[in-house]
Amino acid sequence: MEIMQNRLDREFQENQQQYEEAVLQTLRSGYYVLGENVTSFEKEFAQYIGSKYAVGVASGLDALWIAFRVLGIGVGDEVIVQANTYIASVMGITINGAVPLFVEPDAFFNLNSDLIEKEITSKTKAVLVVHLYGQAAQMDYIVEICRKYNLYLIEDCAQAHGAEYNGKMAGTFGDIGCFSFYPSKNLGAFGDGGAIVTDKKEINDFVRMFRNYGSDKKYYNKVVGANSRLDEIQAAMLRVKLQHLDIITQEHRVIANRYSTGIKNRKIILPEVRENATSVWHQYVIRCGDRDRLAEYLEQAGIRTTIHYPVPPHLSEAYSYLNYKKGSFPITEQYAKEVLSLPVYTGMTEDEQNYVIQKINEFI
Repeated sequence: MEIMQNRLDREFQENQQQYEEAVLQTLRSGYYVLGENVTSFEKEFAQYIGSKYAVGVASGLDALWIAFRVLGIGVGDEVIVQANTYIASVMGITINGAVPLFVEPDAFFNLNSDLIEKEITSKTKAVLVVHLYGQAAQMDYIVEICRKYNLYLIEDCAQAHGAEYNGKMAGTFGDIGCFSFYPSKNLGAFGDGGAIVTDKKEINDFVRMFRNYGSDKKYYNKVVGANSRLDEIQAAMLRVKLQHLDIITQEHRVIANRYSTGIKNRKIILPEVRENATSVWHQYVIRCGDRDRLAEYLEQAGIRTTIHYPVPPHLSEAYSYLNYKKGSFPITEQYAKEVLSLPVYTGMTEDEQNYVIQKINEFI
């Protein structure tokens, strides 16, 4: 049996007619940039997330760096962020000239809120929370810290569409929530796409102007902006997928539950969900001290896996100028050596799930 780590074709096939009709209607409309589909998706997505406003942009990375730009965070400013995140989270900070202050993750792969306060300096302007792998972070305490020190709170929700903490959705706790619609996401487009959500009208208005060359009236530019617009075809297909997102999420949860109850191997550390939090299981990430041999063993059995992520940002060549060394963040570095993402995707059959469980249980 051959099992991919992620498959995008099966969800498309389930709703193929809706997707194709949405694309054809858009093509026939003759309007392809910032049209009715983008406007409608922004309203529908904001309503789903529980925010007042949503603004479509070209990618998740654009959502991040534009968020910091909008808040005026730049050269010399510091932003606290977890060390084990995907490097795009950090790029959102450094593209603006700000400095990332890395903090170790907790047992749930999210920002360890107990470590934030001691990292705050007079230069610290914001905290960037990443709801990694689809699980909502411990937001009540993080919100409290940001209020106490008058810090901006930005949420990277690229992997957490619909995840909740205390019944409130990720992306709605802080000043800005940033989303990616990269095809592999639970709410994935068929190309790049992203969004910024906020309850603040001034942020919404600025982002709308900034994403379109800094112009809210054609040929009249208020600032040096960007060309970062969610296009009409992607918005049309996202409107379709948003209708099915709860079903997609539930399917991921069923698969995760089968893994959590079926995998019984002492070499494997299974992921857990924090009390009062939910996960949409964008990834099902196990840990194994013999990770590389496990991955090779599964590959030979026809099971594809992925490492999220083998090189932490602080040890990447891109951030060598920050002068971090091995051992700077031991928990993060341990995770990087141990984590392995198992197959989770819409349309994954019970036979495929059982085969993954069987092979992991047979690993010695």
